[in-house]
Amino acid sequence: MDNLTSKEKVEVNEPSTKNKKNAYETENFVRIQDYTGEGYKLRDSRPETGQLAEENREEIEGAVKRFFISNYKTEVIVHNIVGAVDGASVFVESVGVPHFYTFAIVPIDVENKTVKLDTIRSQEGQVEEAIQGGLYAMAFEDKFRKLDKYLENVVETSPVVGTPIEAIENVMATGFSTPYYYVTTFDDIFDELYQVYLANPQITKKELTEFFNENSFNPKNLAITIEFYSKNAIEQPNKEVFNKIVMEIEQMEDIPRGEYSIYLNDNFIDKRRGIGNKDNTLERTTPDKILKE
Repeated sequence: MDNLTSKEKVEVNEPSTKNKKNAYETENFVRIQDYTGEGYKLRDSRPETGQLAEENREEIEGAVKRFFISNYKTEVIVHNIVGAVDGASVFVESVGVPHFYTFAIVPIDVENKTVKLDTIRSQEGQVEEAIQGGLYAMAFEDKFRKLDKYLENVVETSPVVGTPIEAIENVMATGFSTPYYYVTTFDDIFDELYQVYLANPQITKKELTEFFNENSFNPKNLAITIEFYSKNAIEQPNKEVFNKIVMEIEQMEDIPRGEYSIYLNDNFIDKRRGIGNKDNTLERTTPDKILKE
């Protein structure tokens, strides 16, 4: 043993980092086609909160729906409840337009076995941003439809797939989302748009179009993140397919303005975190994002 190098000693005396990684992957990585959000866990979550939340599910659903109506003038559907450290995250989908996915937080007192329905809250800015993305998609419905058609054709003609809608509903909370992309807003003009929506939740596509005609925004302050997975479990992300998607997005016209990031993962997603990005992921992102003016 004394003749071994330091690295070799580490490998002999404890499991290697690679072995630890492989053990985690074996336990927690599932094929994206099979993923519905089952197994998802929040950091430092406690089983007690999840159990109490499930025992009070009906009351939580009703309270969360009232919370969104009262605070965001928006009707929602509750899809999933996941226990956290001292509460539960409730994943929801808006009804109609603007369309988006987000979540609310319900505090839970484990010691007293109490669900605090009167102190429901949201993560700062998260719901507002989700609504903003939904309003943007609503305003430029035709441009998004063109993008959707292209990405659907990619899946039909290439060995790639998107994220199952059940996973998006149950654990993603990525605002305006489809199986192939999600939208994130940053520009101050979207904060103004949000206030316009609160004042008029029945806002129409025509009114939204007029708003954007009168208020320009920097496309660098709106991100459209496109994410695919390899269709085959035994294959690495296909560079040829990835480069083709990047090139075609770069050349497309009349799709939504914004800064595009493109990812192609292998076939597996971490079920605990709901994340597919790994060391072998192919990506076109900062500083090489595609800017659509």
